[in-house]
Amino acid sequence: MNNQIRKIFVIVLLMFALLGVGVTNTQFISASSLNEDPRNQRTILHAAETDRGPIIVDKTAIVSSELEDGSKRYARSYSEGPLYAPVTGYFSSVGNASTGIEAAEEDVLDGQSQTLLGQRLRNLLTGQNRQGGGVELTLNSQMQKAAAEALGDRKGAVVALDATTGAVLAMYSSPSYDPNQLASSDATEVSQAFSTLSADPNNPLTNRAISQRYAPGSTFKVLTTVALFENGLAAPDTRMPSPVSTTLPGTATEVSNIESSTCGDGNPTLTEAFARSCNTTFVLASQQLTNQQLIDVTNRFGFGRESQIPLTVTPSVFPSDADAAQLAMSSIGQYTVQTTPLQMAQVAQTVANGGQMMTPYLIKSIVDADNQVVRTTAPTDGGRPISAETASKLTTMMEAVVSQPYGTGTTMALPNVAVAAKTGTAETGEGDRANAWAIGFAPVTNPKIAFAVLVEGDDNNPTPHGGDVAGPIARAILEAGLS
Repeated sequence: MNNQIRKIFVIVLLMFALLGVGVTNTQFISASSLNEDPRNQRTILHAAETDRGPIIVDKTAIVSSELEDGSKRYARSYSEGPLYAPVTGYFSSVGNASTGIEAAEEDVLDGQSQTLLGQRLRNLLTGQNRQGGGVELTLNSQMQKAAAEALGDRKGAVVALDATTGAVLAMYSSPSYDPNQLASSDATEVSQAFSTLSADPNNPLTNRAISQRYAPGSTFKVLTTVALFENGLAAPDTRMPSPVSTTLPGTATEVSNIESSTCGDGNPTLTEAFARSCNTTFVLASQQLTNQQLIDVTNRFGFGRESQIPLTVTPSVFPSDADAAQLAMSSIGQYTVQTTPLQMAQVAQTVANGGQMMTPYLIKSIVDADNQVVRTTAPTDGGRPISAETASKLTTMMEAVVSQPYGTGTTMALPNVAVAAKTGTAETGEGDRANAWAIGFAPVTNPKIAFAVLVEGDDNNPTPHGGDVAGPIARAILEAGLS
């Protein structure tokens, strides 16, 4: 081989090598980033031409795909859009974006999950286009509707769990939005809808049940009571000093009971103080606790831990280093204590289940294109934060909140069904604003439903009380779920 031919051979060889490197980079190394690039029209067109599977509640498809007339494109349809939007999220092919279950179960809905391997093989053999699998949710349609109707146009969230399995029976966040606007094939319409929703100060795209944290207020007294029990500082019938107001340790700051009310005779049992939701009882009792003792309780309940249900849940937080005054405020769910409604529903579920916490989950089963179940979700042990004895004591105290005439949760009472609960009115630190809470479960014997309700204070009612505002919503959910 002469020198000139050798040079040409080397140049051609290098060109093939560079071509191979380029193809490898495009097909493998950069494939994922190229697919995710919003400028990639092939990805958008491919997504729009895939027959995504349904999202199902109570055997009915609440989300489906419909083939557009005269086109290969499918349009996503949300039959009861705003009702389920906090859970389903939305899928936008033209916007190349998805949220909620649409994003969390993407591989199932677009048919690429290994769970659907049998269906994929059948499609390959028959020459059919890829079909998505269906996602059946654990939601109870009647409870979801009751939550939305009872909450109305107020900002807030509702979560209801199966008391023994942890399955999510209701999850609603208000205000909601219509995902059909974001599923349109008209790019301009989608862009305008997204801009409007993103700019809305009421944050309708935020799922308040799992993505936003709030001060839990007096509902946190359930956890403070756990610490008092476990450290031998009180029992349900222990008499507790409960003045109308008291001074935070080491400060000149006064803390009083709600609306400066008296707490029985000023020396009630812990059960009565709990039912009346007396702040001073717990502020004084907290001075016998350490920061670490309360941290230990909150850690066992999952504070500080990220979780997926499969939607991502924002971790709840408890202060890691609080002085005596800060710890006193933390003991009544203020200072920097922040929780999600789901977290407080888990607290109620754990008490209802005899101290056994279950991991919340939203997916009941996965079905293939022929509606055959290919995977089901089994309840998962979430740990045992408290003993059965502690759970039993708390149950008695929480029942008094509803059953006793002086209890703050009498609005949750149901005929012939015993309800256990705890209310809360949590200051937000924004002027005189407060948020209303109610957590609990029912029936007290053989519990079925655990719940948490959060209602934000607004201009119409800046300081809503838990029993007055959140309590009736909780009752409506229980009535729908237990009927």
